[in-house]
Amino acid sequence: QVQLVESGGGLVQAGGSLRLACAASGRTFSSYNMGWFRQAPGWERDFVAAIYWTGRVTYYADSVKGRFTISRDNAENTVYLQMNSLKPEDTAVYYCATVRAGSRWNSVSRYDYDYWGQGTQVTVSS
Repeated sequence: QVQLVESGGGLVQAGGSLRLACAASGRTFSSYNMGWFRQAPGWERDFVAAIYWTGRVTYYADSVKGRFTISRDNAENTVYLQMNSLKPEDTAVYYCATVRAGSRWNSVSRYDYDYWGQGTQVTVSS
């Protein structure tokens, strides 16, 4: 079992940056493919980015491509989401999650992820 804790959210002006972190417990973290999702009030939980367990391959939703960067430090059991050029429409609660065994490593479906953190709020003001 893996426990995930997100941090780094906050209030930022449009055009600003934030770096989210997702700290994981468990010695097998390095073997998990990981993803970030976000959920705005009244909306579904949407895929943002995914990273292969080696950290060498990444995948992004079109809405964040070129602005967000996912990375990981397996020695520190942490996944990051660097968010630049933030827009008001990026406002949401951001969640990290582990890809379910047997699922595609870069699945965009939340049903292919099993362990989730509690989320961290990101608010972008215009």
